[in-house]
Amino acid sequence: MKAFPMFLATTGRRIVILGGGEQAAQKARLVIRTDAEIVVAGFEFDEELRALAQEGRVRLEDAKEIRAGLFERAALVFVATGSAGADGALHALAKALGAPVVNVVDRPALCDALTPSIVDRDPVVVAIGTEGTAPVLGRQIKTAVETMLEPRLGALAALAGRMRGAVGQRFSARARRDFWVWVFSGPVRAAHAAGSERRAAQLLKARLDEGPGPVEGSVAYVGAGPGEADLLSLRGVRRMQEADLVVHGPDLPPALLELARRDAERRVSDDPVGAGLAAAQEGARVVVLVPGAAATLPEPLQAARIAVEHVPGVG
Repeated sequence: MKAFPMFLATTGRRIVILGGGEQAAQKARLVIRTDAEIVVAGFEFDEELRALAQEGRVRLEDAKEIRAGLFERAALVFVATGSAGADGALHALAKALGAPVVNVVDRPALCDALTPSIVDRDPVVVAIGTEGTAPVLGRQIKTAVETMLEPRLGALAALAGRMRGAVGQRFSARARRDFWVWVFSGPVRAAHAAGSERRAAQLLKARLDEGPGPVEGSVAYVGAGPGEADLLSLRGVRRMQEADLVVHGPDLPPALLELARRDAERRVSDDPVGAGLAAAQEGARVVVLVPGAAATLPEPLQAARIAVEHVPGVG
């Protein structure tokens, strides 16, 4: 990657847009839903920007004398005049006056940050970037993701956010993960997506009142196939995303481990079955990832008195 994806905090901060025409209006549309103060500095302002100013959603400033104070508390500065010469000069001026992050429209070489395609289910936000190489592809991916996520998903996420404190007090770290997997993969999300938001809240709160059940370990014995990440089975990927621990031998391709949950432990062992079984007996959810098809389940796992799942790989 040539750019690291992050989300910029906007609370109590300012987003500055230099320019007053259509390009500036496009950037205003992009950032207007944040909680930042939006300041547009230009010489002339198009009708849309003037309307936004009248509504109190942006503040317009004359750009004849751009001052250093304009960039105080700025999280981001857009340069969007539509003129290559003016954009270059304003970029240099903004950086000289201390602007921390500057994006110049259609000038990737002058950008500290690139604008992604955004799927907005506030507070759930998906950003898709192509490092400026293929914006049309980014928009196509955005369209595909839009169809995957129900329109009111953000409201469910907000409900979960309000409950996080109570869940944190009642559940251990492992039990919390199980609780939220149940919320977002089971009847709560289904009810919410069907428009029964009150029912979804009732289900969530009832499960919270029940408290955590017993924590039991498990092993998923997953075949990695030929070692290519895109050839791992869908079930194998799901188990990697659910695992507390992924145990594997020393020769496993590193790309496969990128499919595991970010905070899952990775452990190399000359005896991955034995190591994985020992961890599962202590309550961990374990994936034992082995090369090839893993067509048969090893005898120690067949005899184990814990939950064991066999996930063969591609032969």
